Amino acid sequence: MNPNTGLRHRILRWLFLYAVLLSAAVTVGGYIVHERVEHLAWESLLRSELDYYGQRVEENPRYLWKDTETLRMFGLPGLPALPSDLAALEPGLHDDRMVAGVNSVVLRDQVDGIPMALALDLSGFEGAEGAITLAVAGGTVGLILLLGLLVMWGLGRAIDPLADLARQVRRLQPTRYDQQVTVAGNASAELVVIAKAFNDYIERTRRFVEREHAFISSASHELRTPVAVIAGAAELVLGQEGMPHAARNQVVRIRRTARNVEQLITLLLMLARDPARLASISDQVALDQLLPEIIEDHRHLTRGKQLALTLQTPPACDIIAPMSIVQAAIGNLLRNAIEHSDRGEIRIRLEADATVVIEDPGHGMSPEEISAIYARAARGGGGDSGGIGLELIARLCEHLGWDLHFASGASSGTTTTLHFGPALTQR
Repeated sequence: MNPNTGLRHRILRWLFLYAVLLSAAVTVGGYIVHERVEHLAWESLLRSELDYYGQRVEENPRYLWKDTETLRMFGLPGLPALPSDLAALEPGLHDDRMVAGVNSVVLRDQVDGIPMALALDLSGFEGAEGAITLAVAGGTVGLILLLGLLVMWGLGRAIDPLADLARQVRRLQPTRYDQQVTVAGNASAELVVIAKAFNDYIERTRRFVEREHAFISSASHELRTPVAVIAGAAELVLGQEGMPHAARNQVVRIRRTARNVEQLITLLLMLARDPARLASISDQVALDQLLPEIIEDHRHLTRGKQLALTLQTPPACDIIAPMSIVQAAIGNLLRNAIEHSDRGEIRIRLEADATVVIEDPGHGMSPEEISAIYARAARGGGGDSGGIGLELIARLCEHLGWDLHFASGASSGTTTTLHFGPALTQR
């Protein structure tokens, strides 16, 4: 059964199956009862005739049986001899026997120890029996059809309120929170409970969205402002002459951490937004121009490592997406590759379908580790450079409809693929 079939059709299917099974059971039962009643009726009739013959013989020993158009007797004195096929029958009633080419019912018995048979011609009853059977069958079919129409009408009246509720639920818009589903005043208690549950859920969603918007508005100001102050102060301190080398390193670290926190806030706020609303804050991003800038921004992370970053000549490729999210996604994937590689070459390339591929020479990952990445969407970053975990990057990619994929051998490094396909535009 199709899982998307409507409730009305499902009930009608089961009712039809029930009607078929019930009709079959009634037909079989009726046939068995009919055969049994018919057997008893023929036996009662023939034994009555045989008893009547016995009474007449007692009254008049010279009484002779005379066959009628439908009754014939065999085997007794003065009557035709008992045919061999009838003589072979066991005592009792035997239906559907051919006697002299005529379909008959035969009663085998003994009279004064003499085997005899009494045959009743059924040819005159067959037509009447067929007509009665046909009339009963036609009446049964008509009654089933009539009951089916009545059931369909009653079922329609019973299902219509539920169908109307389903139509209302189908018309609910995810972006509207002032909607409600309604039911008639005489609706069943179950429909009232379902409608109330839907309306309560819609109301809770509206309140949640209001809290979300309040949080976003508050976080955009309350979190960004102090981080911007810290980053600005770090810039001013670094601009002073004569700062000791050790102190400068710490201030650089503060500035870098402030930038990472600012980026983290941006990503978290982006996750809190509805993807449909991101269009208003999206930019046209030229990946072929942005990718070299991101690589240069992260080249300092290779200091102290025998590691090179190489970029294949990128094709022209534009996407529509939030610039900060694109930078954060590619930047953190590149940072992750650098932190998990000691030496060799990290190759970066951009494909024309808005796919960024990063191949690192790291230690690689086992199938279990890759499964853990997909399960937790995370592989932690290390070192003082900080960075954002892949868990958050993977969640953002899923949120925006991007495809993030990892492929790795046990000792052959990792290939990370980020596909921006849904955001691709034609230049």
